[in-house]
Amino acid sequence: MNKRPIRLVISDIDGTILNDQHQVDYQLKTQLPLLQEKGIPFVLASARSPLGMEPIAQQLGLIDNPLACYNGALVIKGNSQNYDVLMEHGLDKKEVQYLLELVQEKFPAVAINLYSGKDWFAEQIDKWVQEEADITGENPILQSLVSVVEDRASIHKLLLIGEAATIQNLHDYLQNTNFPKTAFYLSKENYLEVTAKQVSKENALQEIAHFYHIPLQQVMAIGDNFNDLPMLKLAGLGVAMGNAPKAVKEQAAAVTHTNNNHGVAQAIEQYVLDQQLSFQNTIEKLTDS
Repeated sequence: MNKRPIRLVISDIDGTILNDQHQVDYQLKTQLPLLQEKGIPFVLASARSPLGMEPIAQQLGLIDNPLACYNGALVIKGNSQNYDVLMEHGLDKKEVQYLLELVQEKFPAVAINLYSGKDWFAEQIDKWVQEEADITGENPILQSLVSVVEDRASIHKLLLIGEAATIQNLHDYLQNTNFPKTAFYLSKENYLEVTAKQVSKENALQEIAHFYHIPLQQVMAIGDNFNDLPMLKLAGLGVAMGNAPKAVKEQAAAVTHTNNNHGVAQAIEQYVLDQQLSFQNTIEKLTDS
């Protein structure tokens, strides 16, 4: 277990700070001002877009902190209408065009969602796109995806949604197709995320820690799923949610309560606020002696 005091906390959103009703944990809201008082940044890292993350950041009072969007493909600071890009890693456009052709031809039932900057694009509203809109509170811009790829400077992510068996077959197919600059991973059994190969929450953690000039040993990362695992392993303290899959919990340094039982708040209390108090008491004793 990490013995150095935590100076930066990076957290996933869905299944982590949000409960199963997609609501922010009220206990977490009360703790974040305590972190702010101690100068400990709390940064959100998610597969969501800036528009999908901003309302949650506003609820938590984190609008001045960086947001690691699209699993770190785009890291911004500011609001979704006026933000600075701190880091970005766009997809290879030729590979995106090939992927669009391939999916539309061989897997026509799969919904294709494309993300560039703050904007979400789709060609139609089907049940899968509507479900994602309901979860995130966003609505896509309806436009030809081929034209979006041609017009936009950077494409940060694609999200492919369908029936679980279809998405699994698509994932297997793409893993055996020539996409040297593109990575594919399942964030849910029926959600296939597509980003540039160098994109991961692990790299986002490194970049954000560097931004704050904080060593990795003093970073706590919290998450609930397999795409969080590299981040949990890299951080000085990686905490898995109680609702995480067994394999994720087994590889994390610590396990907290579930997302429905104040898991993130409990981790902050135990591993950050209590440790800060203990560290301060030790310093005071050394000073007095």
